[in-house]
Amino acid sequence: MRKRVYPCILFIGFLLLPLSINAQLKTERIAFGLGGGGFIGDTDFGRDDKIGPAAHGFIRHSIIGPLEGQITAGYGELHRDKDNHYRTNLVLGDYRLLFRLFSLEVFSPYVFGGGGGMYYEAKMPPPNPTPGVDDELWVPFATAGGGFQLKLFSRVSLDFSGGYSLAFSDEINQVIAGDQDDGYFHASGGITITGQSGSADPDKDGLTNKEEKHFKTNPKSADSDGDGLNDGDELYTHRTHPMKRDTDNDGVDDQDEVLLYSSNPRKADTDGDALSDAEEIFTFKTDPNRTDSDQDGLSDRAEAKLVGTDPNNPDSDGDELNDNDELKVYKTDPKNPDSDGDGLNDGQEISSGADPNNGDSDGDGLSDKDELLVYETNPIVADTDSGAVDDGVEVERGTDPNNPDDDGVLAIKDVGDAIVLEGILFPSGSARITSQSYPVLEKAYQTMMAYPDIIIEIQGHTDNTGSRSLNQRLSRSRAEAVRAYLIRQGIAPERLVAIGIGPDQPLTSNATRSGRALNRRIEFVRIR
Repeated sequence: MRKRVYPCILFIGFLLLPLSINAQLKTERIAFGLGGGGFIGDTDFGRDDKIGPAAHGFIRHSIIGPLEGQITAGYGELHRDKDNHYRTNLVLGDYRLLFRLFSLEVFSPYVFGGGGGMYYEAKMPPPNPTPGVDDELWVPFATAGGGFQLKLFSRVSLDFSGGYSLAFSDEINQVIAGDQDDGYFHASGGITITGQSGSADPDKDGLTNKEEKHFKTNPKSADSDGDGLNDGDELYTHRTHPMKRDTDNDGVDDQDEVLLYSSNPRKADTDGDALSDAEEIFTFKTDPNRTDSDQDGLSDRAEAKLVGTDPNNPDSDGDELNDNDELKVYKTDPKNPDSDGDGLNDGQEISSGADPNNGDSDGDGLSDKDELLVYETNPIVADTDSGAVDDGVEVERGTDPNNPDDDGVLAIKDVGDAIVLEGILFPSGSARITSQSYPVLEKAYQTMMAYPDIIIEIQGHTDNTGSRSLNQRLSRSRAEAVRAYLIRQGIAPERLVAIGIGPDQPLTSNATRSGRALNRRIEFVRIR
């Protein structure tokens, strides 16, 4: 190996040093650079007396840890004016490995080594060129050196480097006078633009690019889901989902829960009263943070959905008895100031010691006490859940008088009849049946048992959110899931046909959330 090969080997050896580095100026993905400087030839004539101009550009990419790769293309000139004067132009391309010794916030030194191809063209040969040498030719070369970066801005830095390049040719200066190849010293300075750092936070949302990639948020938007809360606050302060406007799917945006209503954006029913926050806020106008908004002793759910009293008024009928006392103590109708219709309001009757009602106000076969305290049904309505079966009958046969879904079988009579199975629920994007769906599926099973000769087509429908092909597959999968459930319960497979309709048969417009909810459904259609 010739003498000038040794400097290259020395610098390449530095690449094997096991040094640690942090990721301040380090190339995270890719970087681009432009620079200019000069060449000084090192040939048979010794070191040139003139500095030739040079320019280069490069693309730098990360490999692993402190090791990076760089593709460089450049142009330069070797120039000598005194004895044995000559001038040769060089066009260069190489690939080099770059190893960062360490990296601070604004400063990072490195060493490099590599090789490539060099095209030289003798523009001005020396007075006595060696006969037979080529005046232009592609030759291989090796390069090694070092440099450093100085940070200017978050992604822009100054980049200075220098080193030595050795051509595997002795003809660069058109003279062969010994056994050593020609080479040159080089130095340059320029600008490097680095790809976005993983530790940067360009959208100022409190999440680094690395964190945004991990959580799949939008690094260009501080509020990926557009709910009015920035991604960092959602993840680390409120513990909400930064890609969902409504983390708990209760119908109230996370921002409104946090800033307007002080409800829990991670819990659909903040106060645990069995009313979703959206129902409390928008439907019943109750406090989503209190189970009993009017403090009358009845939960908001009991008032709004079971009894029908006003959950914001402790004395709904104005008879001077609060709703709880009427229901649980006096067994009177809290919506009627005169429960037995005798012309005295219930408060007056209690004050005088009279009986404001009889033992079974609604004649459903259950005493008022049992309805209120045991079954939590409405003592003045024979069928609390409006499912067409009286409360007494439901209790006697073991069904739930608060759930209309178990009151009877589905009303499918003629071929072509269709009915929506309301209450069959699936997680978003999934065909897994949730446990809340089982009462409806039980009714479907009872219907198939009650009509052993019918054949049912189970149709899956979706809204138009997402691609049509995806919705088609999802609707088919959900219909198949319902079919599989009924088969497991004992229904003959040949009596059930599952198809996916996708978004093609909406019940209503998909332009609103409520419309899309209605369009996501399972239907039973009698086909024989």
